[in-house]
Amino acid sequence: MTGSIRLTRRALLAAALVPGPASADPYGILRRRWLRIALGSGYDPDAEPYASRLHRLGTRARDFAAAMAPAADSLWPGHAFDPPSGITFSYDRLWTMAQACVQPGTGVTADPGLLAAVLRGLDHLSATVYTPSTSPYGNWWEWRIGSPRLLMDITAALYEQLGADRVGAACATVDHFVPDALLTDYSGISTGANRVDLCRCVALRGVLGRDARRLALARDALSPVFPYVTRGDGLYADGSFVQHTRVAYSGTYGQVLLDGLGRLFALLAGSPWEITDPARRNILDAVEHAYAPLIHDGLVMDCVNGRAISRGCLRGDDLHLMRSDHYHGQALAAAVALLAAGAGRRERRRWSGLVKGWAQRDTVTPVPTADQFGVADLARLAAVVGSSVPPAPERLGHRLFPAMDRAVHRGPRFTAALAMASDRIAHYECGNGENPRGWHTGSGMLYWWPECRGSRADQYTDWFWPTVDWYRLPGTTVSTRRLADRAGGEWGEPRPDARWVGGVTDGRYAAVGQDLKGLGSTLRARKSWFFLDDAVVCLGAGITCADGVPVETVVDNRNLGESGTQAFARGPNWAHLAEHGGWILSCGGELHTLREDRTGAWSDINTGGTDERRTRRWQTLWFDHGTDPADARYAYVLLPGATRAETAARAAHRHWWSVLANDTGRQAVVVPRLGLIGANFWRAGTVGGLAVSGGASVLVVRRGRTATLHVSEPPRTGEPLEIVWHRPVRAVNRAGEGVEVLSADRSLRLRVTPGMACAGRECEVALR
Repeated sequence: MTGSIRLTRRALLAAALVPGPASADPYGILRRRWLRIALGSGYDPDAEPYASRLHRLGTRARDFAAAMAPAADSLWPGHAFDPPSGITFSYDRLWTMAQACVQPGTGVTADPGLLAAVLRGLDHLSATVYTPSTSPYGNWWEWRIGSPRLLMDITAALYEQLGADRVGAACATVDHFVPDALLTDYSGISTGANRVDLCRCVALRGVLGRDARRLALARDALSPVFPYVTRGDGLYADGSFVQHTRVAYSGTYGQVLLDGLGRLFALLAGSPWEITDPARRNILDAVEHAYAPLIHDGLVMDCVNGRAISRGCLRGDDLHLMRSDHYHGQALAAAVALLAAGAGRRERRRWSGLVKGWAQRDTVTPVPTADQFGVADLARLAAVVGSSVPPAPERLGHRLFPAMDRAVHRGPRFTAALAMASDRIAHYECGNGENPRGWHTGSGMLYWWPECRGSRADQYTDWFWPTVDWYRLPGTTVSTRRLADRAGGEWGEPRPDARWVGGVTDGRYAAVGQDLKGLGSTLRARKSWFFLDDAVVCLGAGITCADGVPVETVVDNRNLGESGTQAFARGPNWAHLAEHGGWILSCGGELHTLREDRTGAWSDINTGGTDERRTRRWQTLWFDHGTDPADARYAYVLLPGATRAETAARAAHRHWWSVLANDTGRQAVVVPRLGLIGANFWRAGTVGGLAVSGGASVLVVRRGRTATLHVSEPPRTGEPLEIVWHRPVRAVNRAGEGVEVLSADRSLRLRVTPGMACAGRECEVALR
C-alpha cells in the first residue's frame, strides 16, 4: 500500500442521514457503531483512493436505479429470483445503492430519487419473494444468510428513512428465515463459519428491532464456535479449519468466520451483550497460529480455498472482480486488521506487522487498487500500513495441519504448500455448479513460489485454474482415466479409504506422506515429501493400477503466462526452467516434457463464470509409469528458485542426499550435510538404523554431539509405538510429553504415545 492514502478526522456519514439519538439508548449506539464498522471512519473522502472509489460507488448506484424494472420474478431484467442466489443478487445491488445514499462524496449522497429507488426495491422483494409467506427453495444459504445479512445492513443504513413499518417487516422476515431453532442446536448447516453468519444476522436484527433477547441469543450462540474441535466443522488445535465436515477451508469459510467474529466482537464490546466467553481466546490465537502460515505475500494458498478456486470472474459481477488467491488473502488481511482494532496492545502490534508485511509484498494486486474493498476496509488497512509498526517478514519453517491434510513449508528461497486427502478430508469439493473438475487437487498437489529475481508471483493467480490440465496438477500421481464432472459426488463426498496421511516436523524440516487411493480408480501409491531448507525430496513407490490406462506422476506443471519464453534446459539427470527452478531426476523412468498453449474460460469450471476465453502457456514435466503399472516408483528433488548452474552442480553432487528406502513399507532419505534422516514407515519396519513397531513418521536431526528424534503416528491408531535407534547414546537430555525412555545405551529405545491429531513427540539425546 502506498503513502497516497491519507487519514483525517473528517466524519464519514452524512449528518442528514444519520442523526444521533440519545447516548443512553444502547440500540442506537450499537446501530451507529455497526455503520462505522460497515461503512468506515477516519478517512478523507476527497483523497485517493477513497475519492475515486466513492465516485464509482455513486455511478454504479445511479446505473442500478436507472435499470431497475420490478417484475413478478425479478427486480432487474435478466436477473430472475432463481437459485442459487438470485434474491441475494438483488439485495446486493440495493446495498450498493443504500451505501451511495449515506456515504459522502458519491455524487448521490442523500439523493431523494436514489433513496426512493432503494425503498421501491425493498418493497418489491418483500411483496413478491422474500417474505414470511414464502417457503425457501433452492440454496438454503441464500434464504438464511446471504439475503438476511444484506437486508439487515440496508435497514441499519437507512433506519430513519425506512420508518417503523418497514423496519418491523424486515425484522419479521429475518425471524422467519433465521428462527431461534437455528441457533439453539449446533449441528447441520449451523456450524463453523455458517453459525457466525447466522449470529451476525440475528445480532443486527436484535439491534434494529430493539430486542434484547435476540441479541443475547446471537451472542450465546457463538460460544460453540470457540472451542477447538476434534472432528467435523470448526477450528482444530493444530490450526486446521474445516467446513462442510471434510473440506480444508481456512481461506474462504475460515475468512468468513474471522471477519464475522471481528465485526461482532467490535459491535458488542462494552455493551450489555459483550462477548466474554473465555474460549474466544482460541479465535484470537488463530490469527498467528491458523491463518498467518497460510498467507504468502498477500495471497491465501488455494489448497484451503475449496471450491472457490473455480470462481475467478463471475457473470453478473458488477465490478468484474478476479476472485483469486490474492482476493481471498486480502480479505483475510482485512479481517485481521478489523480484529486487531479491538485487540490488546501487543497483539495489535504483531497483527498490524503481519498485515503491513502482506500488503507491502503483494505486487500482484496492490491493496490500494484492489477492487474488492470498499472505503471501510481500505481505511482500516490504511491505518495499519500507515502506522509506525514495522512490517513482519514471512516466518520461516514448516507447519503441518494434520486435521485437514495440509502442510506449509517456508525456506529462505521458496514457499510451498501440499494438499492431500484421506478418510477425514475429501479429494475435492464441488457444488452449486462450482469446481466440477477438482478431482485430483488432493492427490499430493504441490504448490510452490520461488524467491528468485524474475519469478512470477501470480503462478496460481493468472488464469491457472481455467487453463491447467486437470489430469496434470503439479506433484500428483494420477490415473489418466477420464472422469465425469463432479465425479465422486458433491459437497466433499469423495473421500479415499486411506488413513495413513500426515507426517512429522521439527518446525524447520519435515517428513510427510500420503497413502494415495485414486478417485474413481484402482490406483494405489505411497507418496512421500521431505522438506529441506532449499529443496523438496519427492519419493513414490508401490504405484499400482488396473484401469487399463497410463498412470503418470506429474513432476511439475508451471504456468508461464500468456506467451512465456522462459528457457527450458535438460541435463543427464536434471531439468531447469528459467525464472522458476530446477529438478534433479533420480528415478522414475524417462522424463516427458511438453510446452503447450491451453485455452479456457471460467465458465468451463463454474456455471456462474464468465465466457471470456484466455490462453496461457504451460511447461509440463512428468513420468509415465505405463498402462496398468505394478509397483512402479519415482524419486526426484525439487529445487525452487535454483539457477541452471546450481541445478547442474547439485545433480552432479551425488552424495548430498541419498534414498535409504523407497518401497511399499518404507520411504526414507538421508541428508548428511544437515545431519538429517527422514523416514515414513507405512508399517512396522527398519531403515537407516531406525526400527518402529508400526506405521510412523520419524525425523532425526543431529547437531554436533546431540540429536533430536521427532515421531508421529499418521495412521492414528492411538496405539503406542516402540522405536529403536541403533546408535550409542550417552544420555537423554530431554524427553517430551508422551515419550517413555525404555533404554539408552548401545541404542536408544522409546515408547511413544502418539496423542491427538497426529501430534509429533520428541526426544533429545547426547551421542557418544
